[in-house]
Amino acid sequence: MKNINIYGLKFLLYGLLLMVIVSCKRDDGFNAPVSTDLTKPGVVTNIKVTNFNGGAYITYSLPNSPNLLYVQADYRINGSTTRQTKASYYTDTVTVDGFAKSQDYEVTLHAVSRANVMSDAVVVHVHPLTPVYLMVKPTALLSADFGGVNISALNPLKKPIGLILIAIDPSTKGYEIVDQHYTNQDTSNYSIRGYNTTPRKFGVYVTDQFGNVSDTTFATITPIFETMLDKGKFFKYLTATDSPIGYGWELPYLWDGKTDGYSNGWHTLPGAPAPMQCTFGLGVNAKLSRFILWERPNEFSFSHANPKDFTLWGSAKASPADVLLPKSSPIGTVVGDWTNLGNYRYPDPPSGLPPGLAANNPSDQAFVLAGVNFNVSITSPAVRVLRIDVADTWSGGDYAHLMEISLYGNPQ
Repeated sequence: MKNINIYGLKFLLYGLLLMVIVSCKRDDGFNAPVSTDLTKPGVVTNIKVTNFNGGAYITYSLPNSPNLLYVQADYRINGSTTRQTKASYYTDTVTVDGFAKSQDYEVTLHAVSRANVMSDAVVVHVHPLTPVYLMVKPTALLSADFGGVNISALNPLKKPIGLILIAIDPSTKGYEIVDQHYTNQDTSNYSIRGYNTTPRKFGVYVTDQFGNVSDTTFATITPIFETMLDKGKFFKYLTATDSPIGYGWELPYLWDGKTDGYSNGWHTLPGAPAPMQCTFGLGVNAKLSRFILWERPNEFSFSHANPKDFTLWGSAKASPADVLLPKSSPIGTVVGDWTNLGNYRYPDPPSGLPPGLAANNPSDQAFVLAGVNFNVSITSPAVRVLRIDVADTWSGGDYAHLMEISLYGNPQ
């Protein structure tokens, strides 16, 4: 029995050695054709063109060539860039795209055999509709924002585009790229901050994944003054509809500057109906631009009673009347003395992990500890008193907690 196993082992080793020898054949850098049939395939026929934004679908009848492998389209999309698209013999359509303009273009089609033999060329004319990046260009607008410039654009077809912001560089005295924003969302509206209130010339242009670039829209922008509001002026403004606070986590801890999770913050008691709510005064009348929110970190990250969906309400009155505010409403809704300044959702874990596992992920923890920035619409009114309404927490429970908030804007 022992000898049989040894012989069997020898045959196994010989087989493995043979496999290694075959797999390690010297590669001369030449890929042999999958066929030795050098017959030239026929050409595609019955060609039809369906144009779309920036491209076209070319439909055809395949040649009666048993050795056919694919159809190849070669074309120039702008003055210097060429593209090549292939479609297997399983389909009767090849897609050509990336064209820079809505105009006539030539596309050369070849049927290609398994031996890499090309058919005679067939030239097709396409006339793409307006490319997406050129559709977006007229909608790309620049406007003043707190500490910088706001960029907005519309992309109704939701195709990949890039919004490129440029500005004069003090050292080079020329225009340099200061931000690149890539998206396939239908609406873009974001701000680039960090500038003083000196007028500055900005430009924005649109690009796509094919390297096409639009003209540049220029505007002279005077950024609006922005500063972090003085937390020393904040004060508790207790109202009857505010949620009961517990565990020694009193409301002033929400602006004491401590974000590490080992200090106290704001914490409501269980049992109160949603939305969980707190109200506080700013000590000044301020037009808000944004705020940074720190949720409770460590094992509570993306879980427990940390807010998931919440609304920021504000009042311009020094002593606004209390009122039960709706759990959800459009931005700008006015209820009594209060205006909805924004509806917000805390971001999902950047790692893509489920919320429960994200608490143990270092990058997700760092994200929470850094605080999350939320913008306030520039059209929102100046306010003196704020109210945070938590509609939903990560656990879906009936109480909420937060570590810290920092508010930015222009004190009046």
